[in-house]
Amino acid sequence: MNMRHHIRAAALVAGTALACLALSGCEKANTPTVEDSAAAHDSASGNPVAVPGPDAKPGISARNGRLILAPVAGNPAAAYFTVRNGGTKTAELVSVHIDGASQAMMHTTDGGTMKMLDEVKLDPGAEVSFAPGKMHVMVFGLPKDTKAGTSVEMTLTFSDGDKLSMPLRVQAMGSGMDPGMAEATGMGGPGDMNGMHH
Repeated sequence: MNMRHHIRAAALVAGTALACLALSGCEKANTPTVEDSAAAHDSASGNPVAVPGPDAKPGISARNGRLILAPVAGNPAAAYFTVRNGGTKTAELVSVHIDGASQAMMHTTDGGTMKMLDEVKLDPGAEVSFAPGKMHVMVFGLPKDTKAGTSVEMTLTFSDGDKLSMPLRVQAMGSGMDPGMAEATGMGGPGDMNGMHH
């Protein structure tokens, strides 16, 4: 009897241990890793996309963010990205902030002339691209250590105060800067914008 009792007890302990190990393995498999929790990327291009925070505007998303540096350090850079309104109400983008920059302003290129934009409207379902030859963001006063291959954070602010942040990949001049913007890189700052309409 004692021998059978010991054998059954040992089998019970072994079974319990195996069950605990299996449960532990399942829990580890379902626990997000650092890679799983990292910033989302566009499945097609691999470029970073905006990850809405707690104060993000519902339905708004952005992708393909990049910052093109001027050929001369200290001159304005250009930011490009695509923003989409997947919500049911019109959204108005009123400002752009680039982390570390002294100023960022939205412009559009029309017939070779740049014009400043106070706001950009996004109708429900609409997608707007800030791209070379179209709308862009002029970025002034970037830190001297801003180099190609790094990233900076951009924050979009809408008329109701909601915000959306996303990373911008920093690239060197020649990676698709607006031709008109390239000419503007010879300017010293926001106060020296010959040929631009405000």
